[in-house]
Amino acid sequence: MIELFPSRTVAIALFGFPVHWYGLMYLLGFLIAWWLLPRLQRFRGLSLSHDEWSGILSASVLGVLIGGRLGFVLLYQPAYYLNHLPEIVAVWQGGMSSHGGFIGVSVALLIVLRHRSWSDILAIADVVVIPVAIGLGLGRIGNFINQELYGTLTTLPWGMLFPGAEGLRHPVQLYELAGDWLNAAVCFFWLQRTSKRFTAGQIFALFLMLYGVVRFLVEFVRAQDYPMVHLSILTMTIGQVYTIPLFLAGAVVWWWSRHAAPSPIGRRLGLGEWAGEREFC
Repeated sequence: MIELFPSRTVAIALFGFPVHWYGLMYLLGFLIAWWLLPRLQRFRGLSLSHDEWSGILSASVLGVLIGGRLGFVLLYQPAYYLNHLPEIVAVWQGGMSSHGGFIGVSVALLIVLRHRSWSDILAIADVVVIPVAIGLGLGRIGNFINQELYGTLTTLPWGMLFPGAEGLRHPVQLYELAGDWLNAAVCFFWLQRTSKRFTAGQIFALFLMLYGVVRFLVEFVRAQDYPMVHLSILTMTIGQVYTIPLFLAGAVVWWWSRHAAPSPIGRRLGLGEWAGEREFC
């Protein structure tokens, strides 16, 4: 039996199995990545086959799911899950961390690409971050449909009512959606602009820094489910604390890329090998 829209958070029920909107957004994000990656790789001189991209994407899917879930468990509610170990795998109950997802994808890609040079890995990362930014925005659409992760009280004309929340609230899901897709657009523009001569890793760094700035700012108007973190004279949300290392990592890679010698683009004979030359790192 198929049931459409049985609840606000469930898009379709197939023979009693609920398919949540959030899951559909994940699936759509992966399909977009599968379509985009082979088309974007030319801007970094890559010539990976569809099978190679499928392997990278499959590893990324596992990285997002495992890293996102473990990130939520370890970074946000370690005490609860320590006493409820079976619930760690219950991803259908909700609870994913974008910070954990970043770590999971990074580890998955390092494992899959462990035999490649660092320049190859960073060149692939330059391409991968664009569908990642699009997928992050799709995830926020899922949050908006679920009416979760809303903001603080506001008197602004676009304030919205959310179930279980008093008064008009900032639609922070839409703020982050706009920020993520702006990030994707900026990274794509810079990817094209630097396609003739580039330093691998520059787009990856730009993505991390832009994500860090957007997430840090949005946290100021996001309703908090967790205690604030007090660091000397500063008080920050837990999301802001976890975002700082991402921004700093992006800044370090950006600094390195601005001081490293750029590579002229050419037709790749294979990963790590250029037409007429071979790149070592």
